[in-house]
Amino acid sequence: MTLTGLARLNEADAREARALLLACAAVPRWAEQIVQGRPYADVETALTAARAAARPWSEEEVDAALARHPRIGERPQGADADAAHSRREQAAVDGVDPETARRLREGNAAYEERFGHVFLIRAAGRSAAEILAALEERLTHDPATERRIAAEQLREIAVLRLQKELA
Repeated sequence: MTLTGLARLNEADAREARALLLACAAVPRWAEQIVQGRPYADVETALTAARAAARPWSEEEVDAALARHPRIGERPQGADADAAHSRREQAAVDGVDPETARRLREGNAAYEERFGHVFLIRAAGRSAAEILAALEERLTHDPATERRIAAEQLREIAVLRLQKELA
């Protein structure tokens, strides 16, 4: 019998549960904390635990997780869960017009030059125009402000990915 949703997280062995969580966010301490909190009574309880475990992420943990994310507008390669999540999340920028694609490429490069990491945004549910506008607006931030925003976007992505896994 194949387990799905919450039962998969609750009943998987610790190694399998960690792998599921690390595909949501490459933060081992976060994954371990969620694994140790099992079993969860319902999806919302698991998501609440995931949000709480994500709050204290260190700068090093955020950096490591950011490094696993592809640039917005670049098609993630591979068949692993990380790549599958990214492909679904970035669907809004698939097949954008050449001008938008150019602006995303240039914006990504400028962002990485300014802040030293990929531009990260919870792309799910946003249009290409919204993503581009956010990129251009966030380029005006100071590094400390942008660092906080990128970390919060990473937390949102992690919880959203977990929510999809548990549904």
